[in-house]
Amino acid sequence: MPRNKKAPVYQYGIEITKPHSKAMYDHNDQVADEMKKNILNAWKNELAIIKEYHDVNALVEDWDEELLKEHAPKLIRLQKNVMYSGYGMGFTIDDVNQEFLKELDTMANWQLHETYSYMSFDNNLVPRTRFMMVGFEWQKHDYSYCRKEDLSPVLDMVGFEGTIEALNKI
Repeated sequence: MPRNKKAPVYQYGIEITKPHSKAMYDHNDQVADEMKKNILNAWKNELAIIKEYHDVNALVEDWDEELLKEHAPKLIRLQKNVMYSGYGMGFTIDDVNQEFLKELDTMANWQLHETYSYMSFDNNLVPRTRFMMVGFEWQKHDYSYCRKEDLSPVLDMVGFEGTIEALNKI
């Protein structure tokens, strides 16, 4: 008996394939750039609060979680989401900052997808992105604000008239 071929699955007008297609990689890289910018902005905003509280030399201060929780509570949550380990006394804020920037820069897309989903869910630690990454099967929640107008013009050419939810089920 012949096997029926599965109907292709589309997300944001991109066919989901295994292994990932070039279109999927390109889309995910664009979303990753937006995610990294959002995380970096949130990080810099929290560092600015610390600098304002202390003085210009705040980055040479010890990484004191109690003090940081009091004045820049998002900073510790961001650090723990992006980095593999925690920090304590003996490390300066600049030490942690340098390691954070390196970790963020080298995060794999699958890791960024999962981490960003958690951070977006965590009291909006980071803002939602225009689109989610495609081709990954799990996330804490939908971290995009995509609307029908945001979707590919290809959908208009094929006459798609439905909701985003319906599109994701195609």
